[in-house]
Amino acid sequence: MPAPRILGAAAALVLTTVLLSACSGSPEAAPEETGNATTPTAAAPEPSATPTATSEAAAEPTCETLVGTSVVANYESVGWTSQAMPLYIGSTEIEDGLQCMWADFDGPAGDHGQMFGWAPLSEDEAADAQDELVSQGWLREEDAAGVYITESAETAITTDDQGYGMTYFFTNGQVLVSDTKQGLLLIEWPKS
Repeated sequence: MPAPRILGAAAALVLTTVLLSACSGSPEAAPEETGNATTPTAAAPEPSATPTATSEAAAEPTCETLVGTSVVANYESVGWTSQAMPLYIGSTEIEDGLQCMWADFDGPAGDHGQMFGWAPLSEDEAADAQDELVSQGWLREEDAAGVYITESAETAITTDDQGYGMTYFFTNGQVLVSDTKQGLLLIEWPKS
């Protein structure tokens, strides 16, 4: 009865081969041809958790980053959007300046909206801008943080609770502007 032993051995061999091939998984794919067998292609670097020089603090301001995120969220929740435009002080366009108007531009025409602006400004540019505004009847106020130049309440389109209309705030090599003095408090640029 050697035949059954051969068949049994053959069956055991087939069974072992099937079991081993099932455990081995699929064969690995052949390596991709890079054209340079001595120097493998470097893997892409892993993302870094630390910010780089191009982080938000070093970026240019936008209408969405000029004011706080909660302010933007509040405006968007009532259907307001922003329009960016160059920043002017008097008749002078300020290089690298940004002025943003937040309003419902798709809704009915009206006077509802808020304006914010920011620009870097040298001491000489700041002095010239302040002189021009004061010569046009704007009011100058100084405090320890900087200089406020505010539109006269008689000509202001809108005023805050304390009667201040459009106001420029000159401080530390920059100027901030809002349609009211209280509105300056909503500007969070540059980010710290």
